[in-house]
Formats: sequence, C-alpha cells, structure tokens
Amino acid sequence: MNTEAQRRIIRLPEVSQLVGLGKTAIYERIKEHTFPSPIKLGRASGWIEEEVQKWVETQITATRGGH
Repeated sequence: MNTEAQRRIIRLPEVSQLVGLGKTAIYERIKEHTFPSPIKLGRASGWIEEEVQKWVETQITATRGGH
C-alpha cells in the first residue's frame, strides 16, 4: 500500500482540536499562508492529517528554538 492511499482526511472540528485553535484563527492563518489549506470534498472541506501534524511540529520547533 502506498503512502497516498494511507492519507486520512480530517474535518474542521478535528483540526481545531489537534491544533488548539478555533475556526476563525485557522482560517486567518490559511489566508496568511501560514497554515495548510483545506481540500474540497464536494461541498465540504477537509485537511490532510499529515499536513496538519507537520504544521504542529513546525510550531513546536519554532517555539522551542529547534530543541
């Protein structure tokens, strides 16, 4: 099974819970190009879980100065 087949799409409530930000803060960061953009799922949107997790790791690294 390849990596793309293992990707999981998560919706806004789970994204919000993972990153500790509300809907407005998430969409502000998307607009600023500092947060992963969602993908369209018909009329809904979702995020690739791996991209959100990488964003969290980047925030941790930036906050801790790479330690």
